Amino acid sequence: MTRLARGSRTWRDLSPLLRLLLLTQLAFNIGFFAVLPFLAEHLGTAIGMAGWLVGLVLGLRTFSQQGLFVVGGALTDRYGVRPLVLAGCVLRIAGFVWLGYARDTASIIAAVLLIGLAAALFSPAVESEVARQAVLWEEAGHGPRTRVLALLSVAGQAGAFLGPLLGALLLAVDFRTACLAGAGIFVLVLAGHLRLLPQHIPGRERIRARGGLRELLRNGRFLAVCCAYGAYLLAYNQLYLALPDEVQRGTGSQAPLAWLFALSSILVVTAQLPVTHWAARRLDLRRSMTAGLLLISAGFAAVAAARPAGWTGIAGLLPAAVFVVLLTVGQMLVTPAARAWVPELAPDGRIGLYTGALSSVAGLIVLAGSAATGALLGGTLPGWLPWLVLAALPLAAVGLLPRRVTRRAPSAAT
Repeated sequence: MTRLARGSRTWRDLSPLLRLLLLTQLAFNIGFFAVLPFLAEHLGTAIGMAGWLVGLVLGLRTFSQQGLFVVGGALTDRYGVRPLVLAGCVLRIAGFVWLGYARDTASIIAAVLLIGLAAALFSPAVESEVARQAVLWEEAGHGPRTRVLALLSVAGQAGAFLGPLLGALLLAVDFRTACLAGAGIFVLVLAGHLRLLPQHIPGRERIRARGGLRELLRNGRFLAVCCAYGAYLLAYNQLYLALPDEVQRGTGSQAPLAWLFALSSILVVTAQLPVTHWAARRLDLRRSMTAGLLLISAGFAAVAAARPAGWTGIAGLLPAAVFVVLLTVGQMLVTPAARAWVPELAPDGRIGLYTGALSSVAGLIVLAGSAATGALLGGTLPGWLPWLVLAALPLAAVGLLPRRVTRRAPSAAT
């Protein structure tokens, strides 16, 4: 069976709800990436903010989103998917419109906080329900759950690829137009979900009992997966921290970055499903994450090994390209496996909380690790040494992964 036919068959086998949620992920990312990649330039050039203030604004947006995923997940368990998705869309619309018209620092900060909070509501709702539906899809005999979760990655990455292209076209008018277009996309998403998203999803009961967070903090196996996933996310973040430095060193310009980012997106869109299909036939969840982390480590090691040669020009770009390819293939193995592992480790009725916690814990690791990585890259160490240290992080994460993978069917309460 060809890759296209396999993907088409998988899509046909999905329930209408799963198709809606995957298309939702695509639309979310198109709307988001039509605006946010251009925010720093807008704040620095059009608004005239100082560099430290631009960094603060971007950090606040990340914190209000990633740091609060656990809150959005808990609210999803309590109130259901539909209210969180709808509320998040309303906040995202308001945030984009506000950002388009904001000119002073306080208004800009308030707008980006709204934009981040919106994702903290709707993303855990969508991701946790996709994970739950993927387990049901697997139990119905359609194939491994990772195939559905791979489609979630493909939808997100396709949106991340198409969004900046749309934003670049709209910026020919101005930044406000891009913001209003992003808001318009979320208006369409809101209208579609008001009509199509069920009031109550069969099998997902709302949970009212407290104590879920305390139970989560005692779940050592889940926290181990979170930490390993956080190490992956810290490594992935080097696309925006270490990679630009390497490209600048090798070519004297950061212009090739756009091509390397496009390479990463195209790889995910075209190869995610075949990679997931291969991994599902040969690897369990732990081995899939292990293989992905080892590939990521090899990507860092490749740059470290090439640094002493001092290559420049086209040859100087080769280590960066190898790093991007290995990092992206590693991502294709790690992300679906980590998301598929959450339903195994979450107790009944807590899949939203645990899905949100996976992102929040990983986000905190990235927040702490990025400062240390920045200091490492900006120091006076030999150029190869920071990359070798970064190569060691995914290797250490492999040792954190739980040894035993259980298969627990979720009850009706999940």
